[in-house]
Amino acid sequence: MKRILAADIGGTNSRFAAFTLEAGALRHGQSVWLPTSQSTSFAHLLEQLGEADFPCMPHLADMVVLAVAGPVEDGRRAELANIPWDIDLDDLSPDKGCTTAILINDFMAQAYACLSPASTGTVCILPGTPIPDTPKAIMGAGTGFGHALILEPSPGTVVAIPSEGGHALFPFVNNEEMEFAQFLMAETGRSRVVGDMVVSGTGIRTLHAFFTGERISAREVTARLTPDSPVLSWFARFFGRACHDFVLKTLARGGLYLTGGVASGNPAIVRHPAFAEEFLDSDRYRHMLSTIPVQLNINEEFGLWGAAQLGAMRLADAAGNHRT
Repeated sequence: MKRILAADIGGTNSRFAAFTLEAGALRHGQSVWLPTSQSTSFAHLLEQLGEADFPCMPHLADMVVLAVAGPVEDGRRAELANIPWDIDLDDLSPDKGCTTAILINDFMAQAYACLSPASTGTVCILPGTPIPDTPKAIMGAGTGFGHALILEPSPGTVVAIPSEGGHALFPFVNNEEMEFAQFLMAETGRSRVVGDMVVSGTGIRTLHAFFTGERISAREVTARLTPDSPVLSWFARFFGRACHDFVLKTLARGGLYLTGGVASGNPAIVRHPAFAEEFLDSDRYRHMLSTIPVQLNINEEFGLWGAAQLGAMRLADAAGNHRT
């Protein structure tokens, strides 16, 4: 039996879970959630994890996979977009147990989760027929707006490709939406609008302020959503448009997985007719888009499963190399 420590370190919460791998079966054990904002550094976060009596600290694990919200360099360093500190595993003292740990982008973890047992719990949003050996897209709204792809370059070889698509410019298409774009820039002090500012917890909060003048948290906004709310229909439309664009750019005919706390906690967003209308809206490729299945992940520890799945794959590779 092998022990895997998986982590999903986000702008709001840092989640840790202990997994075991035995006879090829990956099993989820105890998990701990810690508020990211209460840590002054990654080393401090690990100290808080130890204080929580977590049973699988890094020095006790056979594999440590840490998913983080930001681009990763050499599997060891990451600049975290929505966290006031960065991670450099080489700067940690050896007693932290991270000398052989690997860092991955958080949406790489979401992608690998689609290959894990957690994928069986997804919910169908739009039916379709996936085409084998074509990319699968993963997109999610949370603190930011994540994108990733799953590719199978050769039979039995699966690769997750990270993306910083959430920092690409967001498309607005009419005068009303342009007014919202101007409002967004005034609210944030930014000179241009990117996806992270629109399809995210921040985006839905700003959209509520645009319509009501009231500034409340994203959680309070989603608690007030009603079927006839313009905030709900606009946000669903924006989400559908972003998914439409990414799927067309990548030809992700293997399917689209939606994840992230905003949609998983509020499925009404992607079940709203405006999501499907915008996702399918194309005078040339509507038929193709209609064949792409769209699934919603509702498991809040999906990223942990993905990190653990990659850890299990690495351990299996290492065992195979050792035997040969």
